[in-house]
Amino acid sequence: MSESKPEKFTPEIIGGLKGDLLRVPLVISECSGIRIDGRRVKSIVFTTDLSIILNNNADAILAVYPFTPHPAIFRAITGVASVPVLAGVGGGTTTGVRAAQMATFAEAHGCVGVVVNAPTTLDTIRMLDKVVICPIICTVVSEYMDIEARLEAGVNIFNVSGGAGTAKLVRSLRARYPELPIIATGGPTEDIIRETIDAGANAITWTPPTSAELFKAKMIKYREKERVQFEEDHLLH
Repeated sequence: MSESKPEKFTPEIIGGLKGDLLRVPLVISECSGIRIDGRRVKSIVFTTDLSIILNNNADAILAVYPFTPHPAIFRAITGVASVPVLAGVGGGTTTGVRAAQMATFAEAHGCVGVVVNAPTTLDTIRMLDKVVICPIICTVVSEYMDIEARLEAGVNIFNVSGGAGTAKLVRSLRARYPELPIIATGGPTEDIIRETIDAGANAITWTPPTSAELFKAKMIKYREKERVQFEEDHLLH
């Protein structure tokens, strides 16, 4: 009779000032991941907040923001991040040569992937493909995007952000392209995230609470602590 193998135990060490570390939903560990430069990425935190970038346990950072891309932002984020950074380089308003320049700057600052918006033209993607060697990641927001044309232009990974229809969109892409690397936005619950993983997502992006939300929760704790201390002090007297 063969002996059953003991369950694997993973020791965890957290520095004294890392008690408030933001943790991605555990269910994300169930996806297959995407290997980028030899490193497997499953969980990707969607933020440009430097304090959150420094205090989370995700495998990578998705640094996409609703402003014109700028090298100073690439420098700041890669200077703080201890994990790979996927940087937004435009594609909507910022196109053509400007987008290609931003992609070059992002790669030069150590970003391991560049992300373009859904409206990015094929010409812009081709231009990026000529100037960077890191993966080009294209955001998909609907089923109407011409995936084949973008693959031919140089896209390596697709980032699905379809709102409530994300899992459905991922399932459609996976049926057409069994080996396509797919990142997808995670939902507000573990069940929705698991549905997206089961649909075929290789990696999941997670939106953390904002610094303001985190501060609000901490202030509530501080006020309660002061109230309890005040009552204890007056009872002693």
